[in-house]
Amino acid sequence: MRIVKSLLSAALFSLPLSALADGEKAGEFDYYVLALSWSPNWCATTGDARGSEQCDARHDYGWILHGLWPQYHQGWPAYCRTPHVAPSRRMTREMEDIQGSSGLAWHQWKKHGTCSGLSAAGYFALSREAFGKITRPEVFRKLDRSVKLPASVVEEAFLKANPQLEPDMLTITCRDGYIEEARVCLSKDLKPVPCGRDVIRDCTLDGAVFDPVR
Repeated sequence: MRIVKSLLSAALFSLPLSALADGEKAGEFDYYVLALSWSPNWCATTGDARGSEQCDARHDYGWILHGLWPQYHQGWPAYCRTPHVAPSRRMTREMEDIQGSSGLAWHQWKKHGTCSGLSAAGYFALSREAFGKITRPEVFRKLDRSVKLPASVVEEAFLKANPQLEPDMLTITCRDGYIEEARVCLSKDLKPVPCGRDVIRDCTLDGAVFDPVR
């Protein structure tokens, strides 16, 4: 029994801090994950049920910024201790054009932005800059109906549109049978870098649903 307890204790101490508790010190991380969400798919799986304003067809959203996430080489910090004040409603509202809603902008600051070591204004500015550095493939905006495709097709489209990226710098995720996100790994100065092992987990579905822009 004593041996078992020792092994369990050692296993716990070997886990990334983010797996044990939130509230790490701001600014201490290794790289960023830029998460881009395909809005029509999020609306189909989540947003419509919530009555989200983001899903109104008049907004014409395609790839939106889910967030810019500080990341360790293994694991990630969240809800960090920061000396910076929370963003104003105006600041989060000004992110709606690329994030879909001020509520998402607020949540991303609270969970991830606090770990960047930046002020809210600095974090949102960096997020916008990162979003602008990645070309979103136009081919997906041309769909006029839902299709089923492997995640590799989405990844290939991103790699073709962004020749600065290598396959190990990008991963495509799925959720509930839908293509969910494209996640790109970036250094602190927003240069593409290889993703950690816990980030590179590509969707393995042969036929994931991809809805057209509304």
